Amino acid sequence: QVRLAESGGGSVQAGDSLRLSCAASGRDFSRTAMAWFRQAPGKEREFVAGITWTGGLTYYTDSVKGRFTISRDKTENLLSLQMNSLKPDDTAVYYCVRSRDSLIHITTPNYDYWGQGTQVTVSS
Repeated sequence: QVRLAESGGGSVQAGDSLRLSCAASGRDFSRTAMAWFRQAPGKEREFVAGITWTGGLTYYTDSVKGRFTISRDKTENLLSLQMNSLKPDDTAVYYCVRSRDSLIHITTPNYDYWGQGTQVTVSS
């Protein structure tokens, strides 16, 4: 049974920081990329950031570049997202996801396992 469990969400003010974590268990996650997606009310899920298995390559959607940092601890099967300078537009449910392969993709069908999500709310 694969399980991705996110934590670290919350309600903050604009300009604050949050760190999201995702604990992966139940299966071998080696050699697969992982990513964070988010879904705001009334909007489709969108790609936020992705990272390869080695951590040597990362990719971010334009709106979070320079503010968010994705990282992973391979030995602990832990994925993280450091979010700085948060804006009200960052308000969404954030999901930890596993890629079907070693590549970072920006569309949802390329990810086979999803966490339940963690709510991030940023007020102005």
